[in-house]
Amino acid sequence: MDQSFRYLSFGRYLRGRFGRPVHKISIHAGFTCPNRDGTIGTTGCIYCDNRSFSPASNNPGLGQKIKPIREQIEQAKVFLSERYGADRFIAYFQSYTNTHAPVEVLRRRYGEALEDPDVIGIAIGTRPDCVDDEKLDLISDIARTHHTWVEYGLQTANDETLEAVNRGHDVAAFDRAVSETRGRGLLVCAHVIFGLPGDTREDMLDTIRHCVGAGVEGIKFHQLHVIRDTPLAELWEKGEVPLLDFETYLDLVVESIELLPPGTVVHRLFGTGPKELWLGPNWNMRPQEIQLAIERELEKRDTYQGRKKV
Repeated sequence: MDQSFRYLSFGRYLRGRFGRPVHKISIHAGFTCPNRDGTIGTTGCIYCDNRSFSPASNNPGLGQKIKPIREQIEQAKVFLSERYGADRFIAYFQSYTNTHAPVEVLRRRYGEALEDPDVIGIAIGTRPDCVDDEKLDLISDIARTHHTWVEYGLQTANDETLEAVNRGHDVAAFDRAVSETRGRGLLVCAHVIFGLPGDTREDMLDTIRHCVGAGVEGIKFHQLHVIRDTPLAELWEKGEVPLLDFETYLDLVVESIELLPPGTVVHRLFGTGPKELWLGPNWNMRPQEIQLAIERELEKRDTYQGRKKV
């Protein structure tokens, strides 16, 4: 990695691969979650409310109707083109579990996004217990013609914590999914959350080490945050769940970046959500300020991605 950059961001990775900026379009494709629809559970993870990470313009939890996928893409293209001059896009199937349907349904919904000639890639957000050979074969077929990422929510490599937050799967499920996905030549991005109740600082760093050991090509960092009307909100309001202050989170992210191999793509440094749903943490910083603070801390320590790689 070029040492003039302290870490490999997703944007920099895409510019290097395609020679131009490429922007993600978040899509709500109308899927559900097996941990909510009764497949494995009904209450979901204690921190989760899909309103907090569904596209702002297609968020039924905020009173909006889910638009057809092609309409979502066209609407986002107009916005991104006018604001950034963007003309190439990755369709990001973000809301809920985007492999939780029969394969023919997946083929049709993915295909709606990929019909657009300006959509050169796809990112599929899902759970590690919601893929099988048939679904991975479908995604492998897509990867022949489009840049493809499969994004798995691990959150933590501590099975006790996964059980405590009602995640509904264990670390072994993640390991199996990553192995089977990478075995087909597909790129994998792991989502991790720092600050889950029960996780120590070393648990959080061990989660990064675990992801590195599994061979993931990308990672997304999130701080535990409290969304209104979730089980976590009840615990937090009772004072039972402390949240990370920014200095602690900053230190964890910088140390984690040091552990990542130079070629691992950092898709996200922190999480965000709608102000009307967000209860905490309250760092009183805009997203740009958080990113800048992380980059400045890397410079201050004169450190970089891969310095302490596993």
